[in-house]
Amino acid sequence: MLWITAAWGACFLAIEWGLRDAPLLWYAALRALVAGAALLALAGVQHRPAPSSGRGWALITVLGLVNVTVAFAAMFGGVAGLATGTAAVLANAQPLLILLPAWWLYGERLSMRTVAALVVGFAGLVLVAVPGGGGSGAALSLLAAAAVTGGTLLSRRLGGLDIVVATAWHLLIGGAGLVVLAAAVEGAPVIAWTPRFVFSLAFLALVGTAATTVAWFVEARRSRLDTLTTWTFLTPVFGITLAAVVLGERPAGWTAAGMTAVLVAMWIALRLPRRAPAPVADGAVDSDSPTEGAP
Repeated sequence: MLWITAAWGACFLAIEWGLRDAPLLWYAALRALVAGAALLALAGVQHRPAPSSGRGWALITVLGLVNVTVAFAAMFGGVAGLATGTAAVLANAQPLLILLPAWWLYGERLSMRTVAALVVGFAGLVLVAVPGGGGSGAALSLLAAAAVTGGTLLSRRLGGLDIVVATAWHLLIGGAGLVVLAAAVEGAPVIAWTPRFVFSLAFLALVGTAATTVAWFVEARRSRLDTLTTWTFLTPVFGITLAAVVLGERPAGWTAAGMTAVLVAMWIALRLPRRAPAPVADGAVDSDSPTEGAP
């Protein structure tokens, strides 16, 4: 989760750079299509099986439209309308949005510690969204978080499908949706293929999308969703740090306070509960005391 969140945090900087040379929706479409094509090529080399059922293809299609078409369009729009660090915080509200659906769909009960993290984290997001930016950019970033949350919940149902193939096709289908949306909204693409744009697109597609999405879907299959998604609170930390170092953006005032609250929420949620020592039964041997025949 550390390398995944670090890569996602760097994505916001890559988006900021790429939008200087390409229209918003076309850049989002290229991100998805290049990532999907790379994974599909890898799957072909490794002879991975394609989905064979209509249900599998339907799930991949819905996942692509939600997790790619809606999420990427809203995420890029949020970055364009907000400071990079603020957009990184709001687009990663997934830990707060997934708690109740995970309980309802998968029976993951909420502990008091998790509820406390929900309250603190939500307060932090409000502090960031309203005084630290607000407006349509904030709404789009939160829409991106909601779409990614839906994608994570749907990814739990990919069991039986090859994860690399499913990820590749959901990116390609979602990317095709973005192409249609971009053509309708922005017209023909006008892109300056500068070295900066090529580098940002390559990083965004191959590292920040292809590699991280496969790893994320694998973890979503085998981990509690509340614990897993709480790690994504680190994404804006990396994003804000990089934005401060590279772009000179300095979080201040309520934005800094909100970011601090989000980090506190992560600490609350991930902190292991204290466990009382197990009582030693009568006649049992204390494991710390020497015993006959012990090495």
